[in-house]
Amino acid sequence: TCSLLRSPKGFPKLKNDTFLRAARGEETEHTPVWCMRQAGRYLPEFRETRASQDFFATCRSPKLCCELTLQPLRRFPLDAAIIFSDILVVPQALGMEVVMVPGKGPTFTEPLKEVEDLLKLRQKVDVTAELGYVFQAITLTRHSLEGKVPLIGFSGAPWTLMSYMIEGGGSTTMAKAKSWLYRHPEASHQLLRLLADVIIDYLVGQVAAGAQALQLFESHAGHLGPELFQDFALPYIRDIAQAVKSKLKEEALPLVPMIIFAKDAHYALRDLAHAGYEVVGLDWTIRPQEARAQIGKHVTLQGNLDPCALYAPKEKIGELVKKMLESFGTQRYIANLGHGLYPDMNPEHVGAFVEAVHAHSRHINKH
Repeated sequence: TCSLLRSPKGFPKLKNDTFLRAARGEETEHTPVWCMRQAGRYLPEFRETRASQDFFATCRSPKLCCELTLQPLRRFPLDAAIIFSDILVVPQALGMEVVMVPGKGPTFTEPLKEVEDLLKLRQKVDVTAELGYVFQAITLTRHSLEGKVPLIGFSGAPWTLMSYMIEGGGSTTMAKAKSWLYRHPEASHQLLRLLADVIIDYLVGQVAAGAQALQLFESHAGHLGPELFQDFALPYIRDIAQAVKSKLKEEALPLVPMIIFAKDAHYALRDLAHAGYEVVGLDWTIRPQEARAQIGKHVTLQGNLDPCALYAPKEKIGELVKKMLESFGTQRYIANLGHGLYPDMNPEHVGAFVEAVHAHSRHINKH
């Protein structure tokens, strides 16, 4: 249970470190597995817990975040937990208002329209004051996990957050946000720099609070081509890894493994392999062998089963997992989906995926 009465330090001893070992490139008996959006609407207990609450009010409740983070672990033998939160808490920390509109998703009441709108943003963010509720959720959850598995913290990456802040919500083209990159390159860099600085402090704060690994989500990488990615995404992705690591050292905090997940960014895999992350996450649109050839042997790969494969019969899921493990190899590899779970997925099929990863990877390792 998620009771708030425990001391912030003195965390329970970790019992299953398979995920962390794979992230660091150490040998593992089985391939670890977790799922993006594993705490989500596909679970009836999640819908029940969330029913009465506004989405962002839930994000601001450490007890509810803890409960939602633990729910999938009560059902499935996952090798990691990821804190329940949202990437848009960072724009909120900068002073923007975001509401969750049923049937539409996250919506900014006043998106950035003109360059002058940047002046409305907080130029200096005290992450403890603005995002302390996430840190409390992480500390509480780390205790409540009782060392069962490691806890992953995360943030959206600068370009992905910028695109939401300008579009005001989801978009199929990202035309408004991309037009800034072409029309206002300097202002775009100013905004991306501001976001990167907040993200760096936010990720370091998550480790101080108890996160044992960090994932950076560049979910909208696919809207950029190689040039725009090179100019407006990659420099900040690199900088975040470097700055987080040097701040962790300065503050004598654990150097936790970091994962970069840039969706639809095949064109950038070689660059991402050298961006300072221990793990590169892959979406489902690339062949494992190709990804390994581009990324090399010194970085762990994470991914990349098509989430829609979970609609298949359970036997078929097992076959697809076996093929995926044979393609990636069972070492220096963390099994996952190529994106998050969808709300209408059958939890039993999620269980079949997790169990297939464990069973087939153990079998491959033995033989």
